[in-house]
Amino acid sequence: MERVESLGRSSLPRSGGRGSGPWADRYVFGTPARFMVPRLVFLGAVVLLTLFGITMIYSSSSISALTSSSSSYNPAFYLQRQVAFAGVGAGLAFLLAYFDYHLWLRKLLVVEWAVTLFLLLLVMTPFAGADAYGASRWIQLGPVNLQPSEFAKVTLVLVAANLISDYYQDGTRSTRELLWFLALGVLVPLGLIFLQPDKGTVTILGVTLVVMLYFGGASGRLCLGILGIGLAAMIAVSMATPYSRARVMTMLNPFSDPYGTGYQIVQGFYAFGSGGLFGVGIGMSKQKYSYLPMAYNDFIYAVIGEELGLVGTVGMLCAFAALLWAGLEIARYAPDLAGQLAAMGCTVVIVAQMLLNVAGVLGLFPLSGKPIPFVSYGGSSIMSSLMLAGIVLSVSLQSKLPQTEYDDRRSEFSVTSAPRREESFVGEPTPRSARSSRPYGTASAPTEPRGRSRFTVLGGGARRDEARPQDPTSPESLRREREMRARANGARVTSDKNGRTRIDLGPSASDRLRKHESGPEVRGVRDAREERGRSNWRGR
Repeated sequence: MERVESLGRSSLPRSGGRGSGPWADRYVFGTPARFMVPRLVFLGAVVLLTLFGITMIYSSSSISALTSSSSSYNPAFYLQRQVAFAGVGAGLAFLLAYFDYHLWLRKLLVVEWAVTLFLLLLVMTPFAGADAYGASRWIQLGPVNLQPSEFAKVTLVLVAANLISDYYQDGTRSTRELLWFLALGVLVPLGLIFLQPDKGTVTILGVTLVVMLYFGGASGRLCLGILGIGLAAMIAVSMATPYSRARVMTMLNPFSDPYGTGYQIVQGFYAFGSGGLFGVGIGMSKQKYSYLPMAYNDFIYAVIGEELGLVGTVGMLCAFAALLWAGLEIARYAPDLAGQLAAMGCTVVIVAQMLLNVAGVLGLFPLSGKPIPFVSYGGSSIMSSLMLAGIVLSVSLQSKLPQTEYDDRRSEFSVTSAPRREESFVGEPTPRSARSSRPYGTASAPTEPRGRSRFTVLGGGARRDEARPQDPTSPESLRREREMRARANGARVTSDKNGRTRIDLGPSASDRLRKHESGPEVRGVRDAREERGRSNWRGR
């Protein structure tokens, strides 16, 4: 819990501290810079990566689409589909960002979890589609293949943020309840994803949930233990099945079978070698001519390296680094722990999936088949990635400056229009005998004429606890009087029947405004005033 509080408060404005200075006082579009700058950076990174991905998908898929009957020999087939999926994802992201994230994280969370569980169970039915290696990961809905595990990432991040914040911040759940709900709400969906099998998504979500648990308040020893157990279990499962074991062996030495299991990685290495520093130019790749399998999906990073070179690959990583920084800054200033964990979890999911793909293409990690968010081709991938971004933006939009005591007082001011009496017009003299001493609204109050009205300020900025008369001898009234007396610097302090304290600044305006008191007369007035104040205080 202390880690999250320090994450959220370390850069708040403090006099003389890190938050003071021009950065704390600067506003961008009427919003404090610490809220708006990460929001703009995050949104800009998402838009830039999406547009960059659409461009690279068209460049890497045009030859495959032009020579395939399944795409009607249309070179823009994958481009058109990706743009359509991106449009749907942008609409979902706008919907998630428009409403308060507490709606998705609290009120509708059970519905989201139930729908996700239903879709994951539906994958096990004959409606699901299986790839060449027997993995069932999507549902065939006409021309669209829906991959539920991609959308499960959004739901599981929200479920984990809800449970961890309830346990570590609100204290509304016991340890037993936390473990029970984590098993039901998180481990059951993860188990269904693992059975597809989709070990890449399980790895991404496992790392993300441990990071959320650590920043939620769990001890580092517990989180390291969970990571160690998970890593050992993943290695054991990978070595138990021939297909997964072959991927591990290929990662260790892809050139041992360059035309078999290591073919895709080797062709990716050739693409990086051809690109050099600045690449051969967009659209000029040679590996996409049926040499590199899945060039527009799993291995689009190799095509980026060939066409844009080292500069292009590093530039893409810099865009994700900016997205990571902005997402963590948004989490830093989130209104509550649940918002901090939701924004952090969504950001970590995006970046972890990118790193998993890049590490696999570079031969640093076994291939997982997971696409690069926003960049690789895939309808479910682009929609779920934009939904994750929508959750982060919702947290950012709900981050506001904290309400101070003066903000609360100002919010109690209200202006109303009330009828004006004839004798109260400005500039018209009214005899004293014609003025009413009773307030408006009483039985004997004069009748209000129609037409003219006056403005009345209600509230006056008083606190809620000052609305009723208070006992001058109550501890709260005495405390306020002591504070007022300390600020009065020796002047007389009085209290009325409502408990309001006032300072007697002197017998006349000239005496109050005089800066330098000199002469026997002035000193005599001052001594008399001080003696009167001491006697009044002893009398009380």
